Amino acid sequence: MSHTLRSAILVAAAMSASSVAPAQTSPSDEPLTPANSIEITSAAIPTRVPAIGEELSAGTAESADQDTDVTPEIDTKADLPTLVAELRSTETGSRELECLAAGIYFESKGEPLAGQLAVGKVISNRAESGRFGSGYCGVLFQPGQFSFVRGHSWPHIQRDSKAWTTAVALAKIVDGDMKSSVAANALYFHARRVHPGWHRTQVASIGNHIFFR
Repeated sequence: MSHTLRSAILVAAAMSASSVAPAQTSPSDEPLTPANSIEITSAAIPTRVPAIGEELSAGTAESADQDTDVTPEIDTKADLPTLVAELRSTETGSRELECLAAGIYFESKGEPLAGQLAVGKVISNRAESGRFGSGYCGVLFQPGQFSFVRGHSWPHIQRDSKAWTTAVALAKIVDGDMKSSVAANALYFHARRVHPGWHRTQVASIGNHIFFR
């Protein structure tokens, strides 16, 4: 092959190779999607479980306290001393219960629990009968019925004493009808040391009190 022909073939081959398109690096003809229009699915992050011995954070501890702060139920099948022990308190929660507790406190705080319960029942029975005052306070403040009452007040109560917290517990028991009494239907009572000469039916005798209907 002549030198001229060989040169011509090489030039043709070089021109053919230069016409092959290189890898595309320019932007595509398809429109681009704006970044702010792309939906990104967020994955739920699981709550971290504290390691053994690790203290809970303030928020977690508060939530745990809320879950466990449940008022325990009172077992009304328990005996009277147990119920009284569970319900003792310096506060009655209402004016009506305060009147009932005051009646129990002043009339029978030195009596056995059954006797104090019976005094509470008398006040409750009177409130329900419609023949005396309305409500526990109405019964208590009815003129001439309870010697410790002066107008619409009573003497000072030592509220941190066991006698008062016991009276509060018994008032709650009477109001909730949690325990029966041998003086369940009594409307009157008096101390053994007095003899009023009542012509009423005696229903019970507990401690230093006698109960009638």
